[in-house]
Amino acid sequence: MRIFLIAGEPSGDALGQALMAGLKQLAPSVTFKGIGGPLMTSEGLESRFPMQELSVMGIAEVLPKYFHLKRRIRETAQAILEQKPDVVITIDSPDFCLRVARLVKAASNIRTVHYVAPTIWAWRPGRAKKMVGVIDQVLALFPFEPPLMQAAGVEECDFVGHPVVSQPKASAEDAMTFRKAHDLTDTPLVLLLPGSRTGEVTRMAPVLAEVSDRMTAANPDLRFVLPAAASVADLVRDMTADWPVKPLIVDTGAQDAATKRAAFAAADIAIAASGTVSLELAAARTPMVIAYRMNPISFALIKRMAITDTVTLVNHVADSRTVPEFLGPDCTAENIAPAALSLMNAPEAQEEAMALTMLRLGEGEAPPGLRAARAVLAKL
Repeated sequence: MRIFLIAGEPSGDALGQALMAGLKQLAPSVTFKGIGGPLMTSEGLESRFPMQELSVMGIAEVLPKYFHLKRRIRETAQAILEQKPDVVITIDSPDFCLRVARLVKAASNIRTVHYVAPTIWAWRPGRAKKMVGVIDQVLALFPFEPPLMQAAGVEECDFVGHPVVSQPKASAEDAMTFRKAHDLTDTPLVLLLPGSRTGEVTRMAPVLAEVSDRMTAANPDLRFVLPAAASVADLVRDMTADWPVKPLIVDTGAQDAATKRAAFAAADIAIAASGTVSLELAAARTPMVIAYRMNPISFALIKRMAITDTVTLVNHVADSRTVPEFLGPDCTAENIAPAALSLMNAPEAQEEAMALTMLRLGEGEAPPGLRAARAVLAKL
């Protein structure tokens, strides 16, 4: 069996690696070609060119590489048509992947699978219709996505579970070891997560500085921990240098993911920038408040396009609204601090929602990569 895969981002590389491992387990004679990163290469992929060429975001970044990307789209589609694989599996990166799939479908009947459904439940529902006639099967990360995709005309959409359920988790012993290492044994602990991008940290740091100050005024025993991604660790140190309440800054590069997991498990609550981090917190059973500040014009545009009243995945998956959100102009210390203090006193409802979220995402079932492999093979 020959499979052609395409991934363009590190997250897609991780999904691809797990899928490839599942395919090898179920079909040992399978061979792989395509485009991927180091994780997929470690599973046996022969990448046609470095995946980083596709990791381009934003109009200003895309324009200088437009003609190069167009050429790569044509080259990739031609390679697929020449190799005639049993199936093409594209992983996220829809701007590149769907253009390749469209060219392939226009010239052949090669089966196409796309891994990760577009977030049509949040905004721009018309994106699903662009897959009709181009993608034969979609592999979804969330249980509420298949009915939405099918209603849009994509008949084959399988929920295969979210990768967060198969990631390692810190134990109670790991959490206590973290607390002891930083002299935090007998104190309530608040996790501060301003994001992993420069713009996010720059916008969120002043808000979190005031939040920590207000919360400490209400409860002087509080301590704050700020796990800093390697890409913004220096910026975090600079921006927290003059905070009235100094957080403990913990470097959490890829080589020290265990420290990040232990910090998540050790915290009583977290105040986090919006994103998939809410699922990591849910996996650690750490109650959270979600906050996000962005450019006012961008916020106004996104708010007009949004078709949901919440951006937090825990709220969506659990079909609850137990995680408080403070977005755009509402992202102020005046709003966030009392919500966080209230959550520390009554986390029970959110704990139930987090447990339900992880159950619905596939916790305790077969790994998502294996489930995805089964779904692909079942339709061939």
